[in-house]
Amino acid sequence: MIVVLGGGPAGRTAAITLALGGLDVTLIEKNGIGGQCLHYGCMVVCALNEAARVLTSARRLEDLGVIENVPRIRFPALLYEMKAIQDKIAGILDAETRGSGVSIVYGKEGRIDGTSVFIDGERFAADAVIAATGSRPAIPDVPGINTEGVYTPHTLGQMSCLPDEMVIIGGGIMAAEFSYIFQEFGTHVHLVSRSGLLKNLDPKLIPMIRKELGNTSIHENTSLISIEREETLSQVHLNGSKGAYEIPCDVVFIAAGLIPRSEMIHGIEKRSNGEIVVDARMRTSAKGIYACGDVTGSPCLTPVARREGFVAAQNILGRDEVMDYAAVPQSMSLFNEYAFVETDTSCAATASLPGPAGPGTFWAVPSGMTGFAKVSVDPETGHLCGMESVGPAAGIIAAYQAFLMRQGIGIYEFEKFFEVHPMTDGVYPLMKFMAGKLERKPP
Repeated sequence: MIVVLGGGPAGRTAAITLALGGLDVTLIEKNGIGGQCLHYGCMVVCALNEAARVLTSARRLEDLGVIENVPRIRFPALLYEMKAIQDKIAGILDAETRGSGVSIVYGKEGRIDGTSVFIDGERFAADAVIAATGSRPAIPDVPGINTEGVYTPHTLGQMSCLPDEMVIIGGGIMAAEFSYIFQEFGTHVHLVSRSGLLKNLDPKLIPMIRKELGNTSIHENTSLISIEREETLSQVHLNGSKGAYEIPCDVVFIAAGLIPRSEMIHGIEKRSNGEIVVDARMRTSAKGIYACGDVTGSPCLTPVARREGFVAAQNILGRDEVMDYAAVPQSMSLFNEYAFVETDTSCAATASLPGPAGPGTFWAVPSGMTGFAKVSVDPETGHLCGMESVGPAAGIIAAYQAFLMRQGIGIYEFEKFFEVHPMTDGVYPLMKFMAGKLERKPP
């Protein structure tokens, strides 16, 4: 018997792989199957962003005189219908998981103590255990953080109406995505970042992002000091480069990243921040105990979690498999998708250009917001070292380019590439351009 704690992308993938491999598997899920991705992360952003993009497109066409009357969001209805679809997806995931031979136990919580696993306090006999307990929002430890009117992606569904004034705490991808969503819904958003906005992204992308967040007031290098609330109004106390100041708002939204949920894991090596230490085969310091997904401190990305779950399961099945984090694509969704993948670009030749007009960008030509593309190429081999794409389908482009990078396929193979036209991919013409610019080295 194999026990898997957590029904998110990592745990569910591991459980299905093990069951299809012929083992008895019990999946313990305290809440709903699908994990952070379905209930609080990826799918929530998809749902809200899709509605926000409709409003952006409508305003753009209204500004050009093409349509009249931009629609308004019915926020309670939006949340209600989103939840109904999430529940439907959860039902599909449940059926798919059970159909693979996995037994699912809902409403109970697992605990690991060394090499033993406990379910709601009772010891459970298991040949191996996988901890895939996920993550939860990182909450700043400041006075007033637990007052009414402070939300996270986990409690967003409790927001009864669309706020007029919102303060979003965070300077990363999650904070930027929710800032775009709520500004397009008509809320005046203040984005408060302890450091620079999206400091880990290519500086060339930041002006485009700021333009998309043009109706958001961005407070960089600013710390949250405390939150006060009187009746329905909050007062957020901040400290920035010009000293202390306050912002009144209806709602505070915490989007400051994620931290591992490992408080139920004992007797296993963990880092000071709670991340479970694993090797390349997802093995922990305790024999027969594996861990995968966000709880290990790996990038909080669903495809990475799924792959880690697969690797853990394969090793339990006796099939030696190691986790490889090379060339992992990532993305951020505003009106455009901002997608990127990098390995080592320290000695690379680069080229960039604006995104072409195509599906989803034709009406953006007057504003100059058709996107962006950049490639970084090893001039010795022609292999792609990194790429960035901004546009309606940038995430798909990055995913396939990341695969080609892992396969060692580079610019010279693109000399025979046929694209679909029209499309908004600026990466492929750059690949062809670099193939013509750089001299092919003899094998």
